[in-house]
Amino acid sequence: MRLEIGKIPIHDVQFDSTSRIEGNILYLNQEELKAHLMVDENIKSITVEIARPGDSTRIIPVKDVIEPRVKVSGRGELFPGTLSKVETVGEGRTNVLKGTAVVTTGKIVGFQEGIIDMSGPGAEYTPFSKLVNVVVVCEPIEGIDQYTHERTLRIAGLKAAAYLGNLAKDIVAEEVETYETYSVKEGIEKFPNLPRVAYVLMLQTQGLLHDTYVYGVDMKQSLTTIIYPTELMDGAIVSGNCVSACDKNTTYHHLNNPVVEDLFKKHGKELNFVGVVITNENVYLEDKERSSDWAAKLVDFLAVDGVIISQEGFGNPDTDLIMNCKKIEAKGIKTVIITDEYAGRDGASQSLADADASADAVVTAGNANMVIELPPMEKVIGHKEVADVIAGGFSGSLKADGSITAELQVIVGATNELGYNKLSAR
Repeated sequence: MRLEIGKIPIHDVQFDSTSRIEGNILYLNQEELKAHLMVDENIKSITVEIARPGDSTRIIPVKDVIEPRVKVSGRGELFPGTLSKVETVGEGRTNVLKGTAVVTTGKIVGFQEGIIDMSGPGAEYTPFSKLVNVVVVCEPIEGIDQYTHERTLRIAGLKAAAYLGNLAKDIVAEEVETYETYSVKEGIEKFPNLPRVAYVLMLQTQGLLHDTYVYGVDMKQSLTTIIYPTELMDGAIVSGNCVSACDKNTTYHHLNNPVVEDLFKKHGKELNFVGVVITNENVYLEDKERSSDWAAKLVDFLAVDGVIISQEGFGNPDTDLIMNCKKIEAKGIKTVIITDEYAGRDGASQSLADADASADAVVTAGNANMVIELPPMEKVIGHKEVADVIAGGFSGSLKADGSITAELQVIVGATNELGYNKLSAR
């Protein structure tokens, strides 16, 4: 599978009467975008805002972050099974608007949503403070249930990202990067002396608004399976999660998975990147046993020498992480696990809810319980009062002057377990 990513840098977004891209500026007709989204009968109102790096702006509560992309050539369309028909993607060319993103916010869906600060100390913990964000404030109709509310915001964000991405369909990209994965036979023939490495990508699928969608299917309804890494780049996996903001994999994270990026950089040089095994994180023990059995079976079937395993979430999913690690190591395959820590505010508590001696190569993305102080911002997009109820916040988190005292887990992407952040520990 071979995919070309055409990168189109966006340095600013400005409202205008016509949506277009000129040079490195994205001009947006906000009324046209709002009309494009308001066809959903579950939406009461849409407001579109622009949040730029360095602005004294806070976005709260954040539902999802999505990078605008568009298929230029090759099979399928962006976000298959969700916005477009079900068709395997990951080949041809896809244009990407680098430096910008769509952020969805509005009335809170579940308590596990978060904050993006565009300046101040909070901005240092999230990669999304470095982007020019088109913020879609989507308010649902009254009486809507949480699941319909979640889907409404999810689809609105994806549609907005596709709308922006489509503006770049006929633009010649400034830079084109090529990613290619070979079949098992081709890979062995091309790189006979390189270690074979696979990536086990654990997807949050615990239900109760903890869901991830693969080609439009809730992953908890699927068995562990194999996909090409380039399928991620075309939106085969999208976030439906309302989980702790610090380690949620937003749709942006799936589109820009850094583990995939780093493995591709070493592909054909230091290692043979065989592919991605996606597995779920269910609640019941028998489901965990089944999924981890299949993960171990599939990487063994691929005859790999090493595996990187990334987690999403904490607590209950720690068991899935350790099961995957133990069972793959038992096959004689070396593993490295990526996680984060909930080690208490003093950092002295047990970091994971489960552990095993086979997990002897661990990358941590930081301690989500660390307490931080977020100063007041001149502008708040969304609903600031939810600071007291989102995960990591508490009664009294929001001060009268607009400042917030909370645990690090309120910041979107702060301890992301794909490594798309700045924190770690040794």
